[in-house]
Amino acid sequence: MRSYLRLFRKAALGIALGFSTFSLFAQPNTTFSHDSVVQAVRDFSGMNWKMKMMRPGEGVNYGFPQIPPEDIETLVWNNAKVPGDVYTDLWRAGAIEDPYFGRNSIKAQWVQHYEWWYSLQFHYRQPIKDEVIEIVFEGVDYSCEVWLNGKYLGKHEGAFTKFSFDVTNIIRTHDWDWRKQSNMLMVKLDPPPQVNALVAGAKTPWFGDYWRDLIPFGIFRPVKMVTTGKVRFDDVYANNKINKDGSADVNLELTVENRSDKAREMTFTASLEGYNFDMEKKEVEFKKTVKPGISKVVETIHIDNPQLWWPWDLGKPNLYKTKVSMKEGENNHDVYETTFGIREVTSQWNPGFVKDVDVSFPRSTYINGKFHFIRSACWGGPPDIFVGRTSVEEYKELIRLAKEANMNNIRIFGWHPPEIPEFYQYCDEMGITIWADMIPLGTGNIPTDRAALGKIFNTAVHVTKERRNHPSFIQTEGGEEMLLRTRDAHFGRSFLEELGDSIKAYNNIPYVDDSPMNDRCHVSQEAGYKPREAIHALRYFYEMGRWLHEDWIRDFTDGYPIVPEYAITSVPSVESLKKFIPEDELWPPGLSWGHHWADLTRLRMQNWDVFGDEMKGSLEEFVNASQDAQGIIFQNGIEFYRRHKPSMSGIALCHFITYWPDMKWGIVDAYQQPKRSHGFVNKAYQPLLVNFDFTKRRWHKDEPFVGDIWIVNDFYETYNNCKVSFIIKDDNGKVLSKKSFDVATVEENSAKKFFSVEEKVLKSVTKKFYIELELTDKGGKVISKNDYFFLIGDQAEATKYFNEWQAKRIERENSNNRSGYGSYYHFFDELIEVDGKKYESDTQKPKAFGY
Repeated sequence: MRSYLRLFRKAALGIALGFSTFSLFAQPNTTFSHDSVVQAVRDFSGMNWKMKMMRPGEGVNYGFPQIPPEDIETLVWNNAKVPGDVYTDLWRAGAIEDPYFGRNSIKAQWVQHYEWWYSLQFHYRQPIKDEVIEIVFEGVDYSCEVWLNGKYLGKHEGAFTKFSFDVTNIIRTHDWDWRKQSNMLMVKLDPPPQVNALVAGAKTPWFGDYWRDLIPFGIFRPVKMVTTGKVRFDDVYANNKINKDGSADVNLELTVENRSDKAREMTFTASLEGYNFDMEKKEVEFKKTVKPGISKVVETIHIDNPQLWWPWDLGKPNLYKTKVSMKEGENNHDVYETTFGIREVTSQWNPGFVKDVDVSFPRSTYINGKFHFIRSACWGGPPDIFVGRTSVEEYKELIRLAKEANMNNIRIFGWHPPEIPEFYQYCDEMGITIWADMIPLGTGNIPTDRAALGKIFNTAVHVTKERRNHPSFIQTEGGEEMLLRTRDAHFGRSFLEELGDSIKAYNNIPYVDDSPMNDRCHVSQEAGYKPREAIHALRYFYEMGRWLHEDWIRDFTDGYPIVPEYAITSVPSVESLKKFIPEDELWPPGLSWGHHWADLTRLRMQNWDVFGDEMKGSLEEFVNASQDAQGIIFQNGIEFYRRHKPSMSGIALCHFITYWPDMKWGIVDAYQQPKRSHGFVNKAYQPLLVNFDFTKRRWHKDEPFVGDIWIVNDFYETYNNCKVSFIIKDDNGKVLSKKSFDVATVEENSAKKFFSVEEKVLKSVTKKFYIELELTDKGGKVISKNDYFFLIGDQAEATKYFNEWQAKRIERENSNNRSGYGSYYHFFDELIEVDGKKYESDTQKPKAFGY
């Protein structure tokens, strides 16, 4: 991608009145060698932008586009940042209160009903010869119109499609007179759309049970000025293939645009070298006649012994860098750099599932011929829904934390955007694969006319082409939960199939129509999908109280080839809570907890399920318990699913991060702080995992404790002459039993039960007892560790108590038209006016029921 371009030289202009600096790359139509030439790009990112509010339609009427370029009128507008968003700019300016804090997001809802004008004043002093100057917008959310120096450039809609304008004949330039080299870029942001179904796939959904009704919008990706010759690269695709003899062919598919009115004889030079490994540089030169308009040029570079790209747990994530330049005679026209990896992705049918009876799709992913068991989490991003509050550095840290949790995959699902190029770059470099919905189709009710559908398909193709050079991108889906909401199941399926046909032509990775097809989605079956396609393991949370979690995992989530979502919630740390919850609402929980999607009853219930106690002794105890409960439930489910390998081929937790400070799914909070649950996921996702299979967590003192010791190995490495240490401890840490087992062989890519355990040692235990497992290799080195705790109690009685609690929860949520799950008012007596209580004054500080 062009984001890999490197700065060649900088011509710094003095800046006055807040004008932006000019970072200049090597110019086209100058003589540079292939190695030294780089594209002429000026990045307008930064704080040099200004912004101003107008009622819809009035900015043009008042003449904003006609502000003289050399004038200083916009100097007094509010400061703004690009890339960014409107809300963050207003917050920095003091126009709104922090929407993340307390319930302030409600106070900012007026913002989305106005148009916002963004201006950038810049100088240009380079002579314009036989070249083209474009202003490129990499992403605007959602709709905008653009002017330069009073000249209308055009309108664009859609957050995920790049667009550009030829400004060669509009830009003002002079070699020394700053007035004549002054330019004014004006961007009008329209009020954002208010109905997601009408812009499905072109804008990130702004609803769901982890956000409130505040619609993000802004110039959320960089704006750049790009100078090229009249012949330029539109796209370079390093489409590679591994041959049967182990060699590889890199087919450089060059999309070239000739903007002149005559054919031009161009000399192309393509080089190939290692990006993160050493190799002898390859370089080829060839000539092509490029006709006016768009042409496709293909050149193949053969590699005898390619360094393949692998996920980190299967090998090294080797990356290549290619650079392609073109010139006419001695004059350079354009250059394009990108990194890519050589790898082959295929899919196979999961064993134990019958095609077109149980399932419609193969769900096992193979990379370079090796089974890639997916240890994943739904991304849950971007890191901030207000993108002006995040940074590229945060992306790198979050992906590092994903790898630290032993994840080898990140899933981007259909409630979230396709993500920025740097996200894919860091996944490439760290060996994390990406399983993604191509565009966000979280709603199933999309427009049905062909023009609207064509826009959706075109957006998907654009997104695909922008990301296809990234080897980390290994699997795509059409729609997240789309068929759960569609008004027409057959139309929904037809749309998803046509979407797949559109994008598969541009990227040769596996595609699956939709993710949550299971025996409980009657709409999916109405559309013709099969009953065991996949399972979204969410019902423990949404039907809290119906099952203890280990019973639900074993009895209601078994028998599927893949788990695209496995969800449970928790509360961020006390330190993080203090950043977005007012001090007088911290404990017991106040209204802001509910506003930030804390399900205050379910949190108490899941704590009780795991600990036999609601853990409400203090704020810190409750917070820590919620994170441990989330981690333990995740651990127990992950291990259960992994023991079903290879019929089970992947798990995606829901979620990894969260895009605002909420009390929901993430195992890393909005401030990039890992929760305690992150450590449990790290443990359960060990590629080589010793683990314990049990049927229940509550045991009588007078019954034997039973279970099975398993070892799951996702590595392609065999381990011989190993040992397993198994220890039981009581509440006080006293060892009740200690045993050692010899393991002759742990096969590569395997999941196997090795030993059964039956121990009658619980008589002295008071409330809890603990299990510790260690796997050591033949040299005595610990290669896997694991641990658990169990409760003294009665499983049937606990289930009965939980079921009764569920009935009370449902009654509280739904009686007297209390709005059900989506409303947090029912947690507060004053808001639902029970027992004579009323919310009458801001002096009242309602506290949550049950605390």
